[in-house]
Amino acid sequence: MQQRSKEERVHHVFEKIYSQYDSMNSIISFQRHKAWRKDVMKRMAVEEGSVALDVCCGTGDWSISLAEAAGVTGKVIGLDFSSNMLSVAEEKNKTLQYKQLSFIQGNAMKLPFDDNTFDYVTIGFGLRNVPDYMTVLKEMHRVVKPGGKAVCLETSQPTLIGFRQGYYLYFRFIMPLLGKMFAKSYKEYAWLHESTKNFPNRQKLKQMFYSAGFPRVSVKQYTGGVAAMHMGTKE
Repeated sequence: MQQRSKEERVHHVFEKIYSQYDSMNSIISFQRHKAWRKDVMKRMAVEEGSVALDVCCGTGDWSISLAEAAGVTGKVIGLDFSSNMLSVAEEKNKTLQYKQLSFIQGNAMKLPFDDNTFDYVTIGFGLRNVPDYMTVLKEMHRVVKPGGKAVCLETSQPTLIGFRQGYYLYFRFIMPLLGKMFAKSYKEYAWLHESTKNFPNRQKLKQMFYSAGFPRVSVKQYTGGVAAMHMGTKE
């Protein structure tokens, strides 16, 4: 798939499913995505006063968790290319009124920030949707401060025999049907299967973190390998 066509297709997907995205996420991950993110946050150990960027922030849940951890003296920016997804994130913050949190529309492939700006840069279930994984990882490396952390939480390739086959069956056939039932979006959720199937496994993604410039990378898999965290520390 060409870069431009993937970008346009992904943009269409998220502009369409934005209103059901949170509830569908819970269905797709069997409610596990919140527990995975909670564990990742514990491993990140975000300090008060930290400056963080959440790339491909979607409806803003990870951005909100970062804002809670960074506190009123911190600063958190959520960036996404879908204005509809961002509208959901902004609605959430209207209720919470976190002054340290803001959302902007932007491109993960070309982050609109100076080098060495953030203590933490995160991307949650967004890397698989970008046209070029390496470009985004290099951009994350560029904008994170020396000693700072870039963290990716993403679907991965399960390794357990049987479990692996069941997982692909679920993603290929059952999940698009759930998408049709709950979000009236069969084609859009079929896309999620495609993007997940083609995404690098955790070992390959670890190598990509090294190639992007991170000398230290820690990896943690979740729920039989259906998801994985990669955390790179910049020198």
